[in-house]
Parts: sequence; structure tokens; C-alpha cells
Amino acid sequence: MSEPATGANGPRAGGGGADRATDAFVAHRNLLFTVAYEMLGSAADAEDVLQETWLRWMKVDLEQVHDQRAYLVRITTRRSLDRLRTMRRRKEAYVGPWLPEPLLTAPDAAEDVELAESVSMALMIVLETLSPTERAVFVLREAFHVGYEEIAAAVGKNTAAVRQIAHRARRHVDARRPREVVSSSQARAALESFQRAFETGDLQGLLDVLAPEVVLISDGGGVKQAAPRPISGADRVARFIVGGLGKAQVALTSIHTVVNGNPAIVLRVNGEIDGVIAVRVEHARITGLYYVRNPQKLTRIASETALTLR
Repeated sequence: MSEPATGANGPRAGGGGADRATDAFVAHRNLLFTVAYEMLGSAADAEDVLQETWLRWMKVDLEQVHDQRAYLVRITTRRSLDRLRTMRRRKEAYVGPWLPEPLLTAPDAAEDVELAESVSMALMIVLETLSPTERAVFVLREAFHVGYEEIAAAVGKNTAAVRQIAHRARRHVDARRPREVVSSSQARAALESFQRAFETGDLQGLLDVLAPEVVLISDGGGVKQAAPRPISGADRVARFIVGGLGKAQVALTSIHTVVNGNPAIVLRVNGEIDGVIAVRVEHARITGLYYVRNPQKLTRIASETALTLR
């Protein structure tokens, strides 16, 4: 479906057009932010996309829009695709590993299994391996259950091509995503074991909670000290934690902290947020540690961000 006509001076739906457009945008804002964030992995860029979506939406002739939610998602997807392609160049010049920007979410977000999985750091990292179009198609289809025809309109492909892209992206993601979906209580139990071992300097305790194949990725963005490359293997990861974090007088808080819909650890130094550790848990052991220290990526940890798939 093509985009409806627009007016040069704003909505062409009569005197109340601007109010109706505003109401619709506000009603779907959390959804649109979630779409943009899942596509981009950056809250700052997602906010920019929402601003661009708003400006485009305010020029739409509402009389020609049959499904406001679908139309807003389409605008957001197109703007996100444009930005995702330019972000590729930024990431290529990024210092050290790049991780998604963590978001503090409401505690009950962890109980929404579908949402928690779709915005988890573990899955967001897998989405980084997709092409921009594959990522858009996967996110819209798998997370938001958008129909193939509507996805085709959003990404500028025909329906048959979108089906093929969706199949290819799903196969790619399934081969790399966690093999097991764990409950928030299971993830929290693993984190609490990790925290106890860290706080007591118990190397064996860390080895017990870390899977043999665990990988730690740390993101300092060239601003804060971080491992320049991923660290693999329980022994190497445990020694890095004890020898690095253990010397830094870091306080860990994790009991009720939910980041990207999943239990996580917030690190504080002298009361100030210094980093976030998100985890991937399988079979009660930690298989992935994602440690974000770049201060520019920690601005969404002080207050909750509302996310929704509906």
C-alpha cells in the first residue's frame, strides 16, 4: 500500500487533524520506540527516529489512513532502516566491541516472556549479525507479528521476497540465539550466585556458575577501560572478573534490577553508575556476559523505559 497524500502545512483532515494525529502518535509511542530500538539497539537513535516519524506523521492526510498503528509502524520502520544503514559506518569506527544500549525496564517486564526475549541483550546481539533488511523483517514478523504484506510495504519489497527474507533471517537467528528460554527466576538465581562469588572473591564459585563455553563481551567505547576483544572460556572469564572488577571497589546491585526485560546487575562506584552486566543463561549457568561501561550508553539506567510489543 502506498503512503497517503500529505499536506504541506500539516494534516489535511480538518481543524481537528493535528489533535487526532497527536493522540494517535502518543497512543502508539511506546510501541514505535520498541520497534525502533529493536532495529537499532540504540535508545538515542530510536528517539531520533521517533522524532522523524512524528514530523512525517504530522503531514499525513488522516482521512486516507485506514490503520493508524500500521501506518505509524511503517514510517518508523523506514526511518529506522535509513538510520541502521548509516549506523553501520559508525560501528565500524567504534573502539572495541559494540553492545546494544541497555534500558532499565519495569520489574514486571521480566514476566512478559515474549517481550523479555525479544529485547534481551543476548538476542539483540544476534540481530547485529543480520543485514538491515533482514533485521527489519525479522523484528516486525517475529516480535510484532506484522503481516507479510504490511512488512513488504514497510521495507519496499514484494511479499514473496519478504517471506524468503523472513525464513532466512529466522534460520540465521535460531542457529545463534539461546537454545533455552529460561524464566526470570532462573536467570536471577544465576545472577545471585555470580554476585556472591564476585563479592567474596570466590574463584571456584564463579567457575561453578559460568558455563565452560561462556563468553564475556565488554563495551567501553574507548572512554572507559574494557577488554578490547571478547573473552572466552570459564577460567579466563573468571580470572578477568576477579582480577579486574574485583580490584575496583565496585558495588553490585541486582536483586530487583531488570534491564531489557531481564534480570541484570548494575555496577556502582562511589554511588555512581559505572556499568551494567546483562547475562545469557542456559541450563542454570551463565553462557554470556555483556558488560556495558560506555557512559553514553548508560543514560537509560537511571529511570525506567516503557517497552511494549502491542
